[in-house]
Amino acid sequence: MNRFITNSAEETEQLGERIASKLKGMEVIALFGGLGMGKTAFTRGLARGLGADDVVSSPTFALVNEYSGRVPVYHFDMYRVTSWDDLYSTGFFDYLDTGVLIIEWSENIEGALPENALRITISRGENDNQRIFDIEGVTLEDIGG
Repeated sequence: MNRFITNSAEETEQLGERIASKLKGMEVIALFGGLGMGKTAFTRGLARGLGADDVVSSPTFALVNEYSGRVPVYHFDMYRVTSWDDLYSTGFFDYLDTGVLIIEWSENIEGALPENALRITISRGENDNQRIFDIEGVTLEDIGG
C-alpha cells in the first residue's frame, strides 16, 4: 500500500491526473471514504488526465456519469446501492472492460469489485483541507511519487 497526502482540492485533482497518466483503459478504481473526502475532486482530476473535457459532477442521482477522453470514463455513485438487484439495475456489470470505471462508495459493492481493482481509501488529515490517500494496486514509481 502507498500513501499520498494532499492539502487542497487542487492537489487532490493533480493526484487523480497523475494516476490517470498510468492507466491503460480498462481499470476499475474503487474509492472508499465518507462524505466530503474529495472523491469527486479526485475523479475530476482523473477524468481530465484521461483527456475528458466534460464537467465532472457526482452521479448521486444518475448513478453513473459518462465522460469521453482517450478512453471512456464511467463514474459510478454506489451510495444508494444496498442489494445485488440495485447493483444490477445500475448496469455496472455491462460497463466492465469497456473503459475506466471509477466508483464512489465502493464499500457498498465490495463483493462485486474485480480482484484487480485499484483500491483507494480517502480519509481526513490533520486539518479540514488535508486528505490522506491509501492506495492499493499502484506503486509510488508508477505515478511518479
